[in-house]
Amino acid sequence: MKIQILDTTLRDGEQTPGVSLTSSEKLRIARKLDEIGVNMIEAGSAITSEGEKEAIKEITKQGFDAEISSFARSVKKDIDACLECDVDAVNLVVPTSDIHINYKLKTTRDKVLDSIVSNVEYAKDHGLIVELSAEDATRTDINFLIKAFQTGIDCGADRLCPCDTVGVLTPEKSYEFYKKLSVLDSSLSAHCHNDYGLAVANTLQAIRGGASEIHSTINGIGERAGNAALEEIIVAFNNLYEGKYTTDIKINQLYNTSKLVSRLTGVYLQPNKAIVGENVFAHESGIHADGVIKNASTYESITPELLGRHRKFVVGKHTGTKGLNNRLKELGIEVNKEQLYKIFEQVKSFGDKGKCVTDVDLQAIADNVLEKELKQKVNLEEFTVVSGNKVTPTASIKLKIDNKEVLEAGMGLGPVDAAINAVNRSINEFTNIKLEEYHVDAITGGADALIDVIVKLRKGDTILSARATEPDIINASIEAYLSGVNRILEVDENKKENKIILK
Repeated sequence: MKIQILDTTLRDGEQTPGVSLTSSEKLRIARKLDEIGVNMIEAGSAITSEGEKEAIKEITKQGFDAEISSFARSVKKDIDACLECDVDAVNLVVPTSDIHINYKLKTTRDKVLDSIVSNVEYAKDHGLIVELSAEDATRTDINFLIKAFQTGIDCGADRLCPCDTVGVLTPEKSYEFYKKLSVLDSSLSAHCHNDYGLAVANTLQAIRGGASEIHSTINGIGERAGNAALEEIIVAFNNLYEGKYTTDIKINQLYNTSKLVSRLTGVYLQPNKAIVGENVFAHESGIHADGVIKNASTYESITPELLGRHRKFVVGKHTGTKGLNNRLKELGIEVNKEQLYKIFEQVKSFGDKGKCVTDVDLQAIADNVLEKELKQKVNLEEFTVVSGNKVTPTASIKLKIDNKEVLEAGMGLGPVDAAINAVNRSINEFTNIKLEEYHVDAITGGADALIDVIVKLRKGDTILSARATEPDIINASIEAYLSGVNRILEVDENKKENKIILK
């Protein structure tokens, strides 16, 4: 069964609080909607403002394949505004529930019916396709709703749309509701709002009940909790209904369209948003990552390729070694089994502190581990630092030098200075190294960033730099300093070996 798609991102979607699109932004979105195969684009509400009219006119000039429509109340001046914009169709909205008739319109059912007759006929007489939409239809007396729609059909309405304006349908009610309305000799549209998070489910059940057209928005944007999300409905049709329902939508363009709408509206998506959220094809859990690497269908019912997306393995405390190794390879980092486990332990430690490991963090952790693969003469065992108001910063440090434990203490202007002084006292017996430069930086933003420390050390005519990356600045400073010390000692050792060879 072929389902027609009416996209109302530019009308209902723009009614999202805080969203106001310029004419050029509306045109960019409309062009993309036409490109991906949307059948009908509701470009806005022409009566809203002169700027809105100009935006709609710009869209109608393009000669898109999609039908271009405008929202209109059931009054002639609204229809005239639509005609000025040269749209193909009008979405003629008539409140039908007693709540709206009595409290908003302050009128009667009979006058609502009269309004339908006069305005549907007026729109048809002026060459417009008419989709008659019943506002708050799902809280309307069903017999009056059928009567209102039949009145519209008799006057020439082309399509009917009972709107779930405040999102009160459930999937079960949606099916029964549309099944009752399917007695009408006209195509039915599903227009569902997401107040209870059921808009997509209700839309799917509306189709099952007899609807042949859906109203939706990209990313499900819209007033209050939004509308049914186009991307979720389309992928559900494709994957869950196994071809029973088809559309003209190019599925592999949905993600790009989602990103475009998100950028232009400023309504950013939560990471776990279905279909288009950034976490949809991201795997952190070791069990999941291992399964996906072996066979993607173990933990993915939707392939990223379907949407023009890519799978990614996220590094965190739930990561397994296979997922970690896979991500390292993607970053161009080759490690052996021992190095992998060292990186794995640091990632776990980082994650246990409630911190996220970004690609930049992972690169730094890996560099740190690979740097330590040098032959280590001096190794850190443990350290303690005491610092505070009216307390001279003091550090005690235990090093293992050639398998011999050395314990020393030092004081300084700050905790880092105290720790480095303690290290110097520990190694002073066999080498004389001076700190030339010290630089510290946060690799990624936020209070939980990894700290990158770079030091430049000198011994005689030998000058070299070393770095370390840790969550703690003092630990990073000590590790960087010791890394530099070990590299200088290695240079000294190489110089001695070269002298022996020359002799």
